[in-house]
Amino acid sequence: MNVNLADLLRVYAQQRPHSPCLSFADETLSYEELHQRSSQLANAMLQRGLSVGDRVAIIARNAPVFYELVFACAKAGLVMLPINWRLSKRELEDILADSMPALVLVDPEFVGNVPALAPVRMLDADFAAWRSGASGVDPCAPTGPEDLVLMLYTSGTTGRAKGVMISHRNMSFTSRMAQEVWGFGAGSVNLVAGPLFHIGGIGYGMMALTQGGHTVLLQQPAPGPSLVAMVQYRVTHAFLVPAVIQSLVEAEGVDHMDFSSLELIAYGASPISETLLLRAMKVFGCGFSHAYGLTETSGTVITLPPEAHDPGGEHAERLRSCGRPVSWAEIGLFDPQTDLAVGVGEVGEIRVRSGMTMVGYWNKPEETRAAFAPGGWLRTGDAAWRDADGYYYIHDRFKDMIVSGGENIYPTEIENVLYEHPGVAATAVIGVPHERWGETPKAVVERRPGSAVGEEELIEFLRQRLARYKCPTSVEFVQDMPRSASGKILKRELRLMPWQEKRGA
Repeated sequence: MNVNLADLLRVYAQQRPHSPCLSFADETLSYEELHQRSSQLANAMLQRGLSVGDRVAIIARNAPVFYELVFACAKAGLVMLPINWRLSKRELEDILADSMPALVLVDPEFVGNVPALAPVRMLDADFAAWRSGASGVDPCAPTGPEDLVLMLYTSGTTGRAKGVMISHRNMSFTSRMAQEVWGFGAGSVNLVAGPLFHIGGIGYGMMALTQGGHTVLLQQPAPGPSLVAMVQYRVTHAFLVPAVIQSLVEAEGVDHMDFSSLELIAYGASPISETLLLRAMKVFGCGFSHAYGLTETSGTVITLPPEAHDPGGEHAERLRSCGRPVSWAEIGLFDPQTDLAVGVGEVGEIRVRSGMTMVGYWNKPEETRAAFAPGGWLRTGDAAWRDADGYYYIHDRFKDMIVSGGENIYPTEIENVLYEHPGVAATAVIGVPHERWGETPKAVVERRPGSAVGEEELIEFLRQRLARYKCPTSVEFVQDMPRSASGKILKRELRLMPWQEKRGA
């Protein structure tokens, strides 16, 4: 069977041509209009000389062009490559050099940050004219289920970004997820406020569309516009990271707004406190569902449904769970050293086996092989335990990844840059609690002899080389790093030091 992401749009362009498909700012596109625009964009790129398998990068804030592009790529046999616009020029250069896109679409405000490694077309008034000048006939390029349609870069423990390859088959589960897990239908209105360069944005952002529903896209999840959109469009569904949920429930006047249309708010990407969750449940008065997934799993594979959110009930402890597997994904817990399965109540590494699991990492065959354990299980690096009823509880992370406001931050990436400073002899980056973002990076530094480098200098040094959200918000200087007998810095000891208790450090 030939599975193509664009088939979703093709179906509803015929069945519901004039129904609202996508709203952004003061514009609403129907299914027929999005179908035509994406066909025009597909043909414009083909006329430019792009061919099947070519990557098309986009560096932009949230806008309808993301939806035009993902369907255009699906129709033309191309691969959409959304890139985080917050990255530094150096980080962008690494990604572009690795992926070698045939075309980069970029917002004018970011064009000065894009290295001259690929052809660039700015997303300005000329872009609209270029697209609309091409044929609106669907090119219907032949594709197979395992052909790539999407590639998302995620940082790795080595400090180098890895391109996660996602196929049409991987994305074909989006429709099942929308219907079976989140309860979307043709009458659903989905608020998409997260960045579309994340799987939690571009993946979740397809949910309503898979059922013929209405997607309301925001450029960013600011409290005012988000709340206004919920009321104005009678939003039924939304996916929000805990930091955004907190900003919404703290907004002035929120207790007097009408959220009666809301059916479900999904949350995930970083830890949420029980206090915040209970406050949000009271404010919005709808069902809540936790989502656990990775870019490598093309989205959610474990969910805690609304009925399991029962504070004060018989199983109130399940509020701390990430839930149970979706029906099309196998989840196992294994000892990462022996690859043997662990029992109920025992801590093990979460591993996933599913049709949603990535094809692999672009240009990284060795890292792709290392990502999979015997039996085809994807290693997540996350530690959890499972209760007798099959609910999973995140225990810790085997990896040292820091999750700050929904963003994944890898300490090695920061440490590699810190070691470039002449005043740094040794360094380790750890996550410390933060009231708003869940956790934030802290750099622990051992100075070189004679160096007087200070906190402000190092933070500025990092900001010139890394995206701002990755940079530590504080630096602690020590005389000697705690080390093992082999000389390895012991991060577990650093985490036990007093600064771990500094809220908002």
